[in-house]
Amino acid sequence: MAYDEMKSQAGGVRAPYRTYENWLLSLPPDLLRRKHEEADMLFRRLGITFAVYGDQDGTERLIPFDTVPRIIAAKEWKHLSTGCCQRVRALNAFLTDLYHGQDILKAGIIPKEHVLTNNMFRKEMMGIDVARDVYVHVAGIDLVRTGENDFYVLEDNLRSPSGVSYMLENRAMMMRLFPDLFARHRVAAVDDYPDILIKNLRSVAPAKCKGDPTVVMMTPGYYNSAYFEHAFLAEQMGIELVEGRDLFVSDGLVWMRTTRGPKRVDVIYRRIDDDFMDPDAFNPDSTLGVRGLLDVYRNGGVTLANAIGTGVADDKATYTYVPEMIRFYLGEEPILNNVPTWRLERDDDRKYVLEHLGELVVKEVQGAGGYGMLVGPTSTKAQIEEFRLRILANPSNYIAQPTLALSTVPTLVEQGIAPRHVDLRPYVLAGETVTLVPGGLTRVALTEGSLVVNSSQGGGTKDTWVLENDPC
Repeated sequence: MAYDEMKSQAGGVRAPYRTYENWLLSLPPDLLRRKHEEADMLFRRLGITFAVYGDQDGTERLIPFDTVPRIIAAKEWKHLSTGCCQRVRALNAFLTDLYHGQDILKAGIIPKEHVLTNNMFRKEMMGIDVARDVYVHVAGIDLVRTGENDFYVLEDNLRSPSGVSYMLENRAMMMRLFPDLFARHRVAAVDDYPDILIKNLRSVAPAKCKGDPTVVMMTPGYYNSAYFEHAFLAEQMGIELVEGRDLFVSDGLVWMRTTRGPKRVDVIYRRIDDDFMDPDAFNPDSTLGVRGLLDVYRNGGVTLANAIGTGVADDKATYTYVPEMIRFYLGEEPILNNVPTWRLERDDDRKYVLEHLGELVVKEVQGAGGYGMLVGPTSTKAQIEEFRLRILANPSNYIAQPTLALSTVPTLVEQGIAPRHVDLRPYVLAGETVTLVPGGLTRVALTEGSLVVNSSQGGGTKDTWVLENDPC
């Protein structure tokens, strides 16, 4: 049975939810439903939508927003926050080492062939020194809960983690719809996220920067599924939103075209994949990047956030080694546990998984968005057999994990309020400091019994409340 974050097995309401439960019981029966409809209307008016790749009609979708918040106790948050920051510090240390001395490979802790043959490893980054040794400036750490004190890291998102705009807009919407609720609860604020982010980005400006750093947000353009977020964050940070065609390289520096003439750029917060950043260095057909950008980066003329080559560290196979990274680089024990994981290039692991496919979750090591995965207990025999053939054809492309009973939280559905499975993505910011705002993006599987929370697969989102003080 899944752990219910609101109600105990005996039927009582857990401490973080008691004030909310009392408020809920005092409401007119249809108030939440009317507020839900109001939120949908406002989100649509604001243009808070996303596109699903592969959708034939290309329709922009509204991410379903649930008006029942997820509430996290202060003590629980302190544990999660400390564990996420520890993890990002270790991952940055790993990337620094990987693109320099490779001590962890020489020590045999991670097999060389796993990293050096990984297509996310960028040999072009070897020997490049990045500001403050920070490769991952923004990380989305996906967490799941299975018991009162049982939290697991499901995966690390280190390339271009998305969703933070929904965290911020969800909070703004809840404060607009339910101001009385915030008078009853001491909820930690999240609205300083853009301020912390821009401060950290300025702190990693290259040594060649003269005066106040110029930071820009680089987007693939309007047709990208996360374009709303790119525009939103640029506006919130007070920086320019640019495309590759707005930038050019000259005299060993990066410049932005403006109506007043070229302006030097010091930090690029990019939301474009490595392959498309510089057609001279990577994909020659790219029209999204900037020619010569890698040479400027290599020579310390610009900072890229996140750095090129971080993908090798958020590969789902590399994930299995993060606890060892924490011990190797930090000399600490991991605060947050990994989900037990089978590596399918290993003969014994593969044998076990193929015999238990109907019970497990199988993922592509570089898959994302809920694609390229098999949830055994909810799959048909035909789907399981199809995945068996995929694994046999390329075992190293897959990992497998047990099907976890994700915790549930109260959610407004057609029939009323009912428990639905959730995960949590806090956003860790690294630069001058390593920190995260108290909250994150709670994603909820709106279909009863479903464990798939991704918006592209029909999931929704919630506002995440971290209490500043735990109730008695």
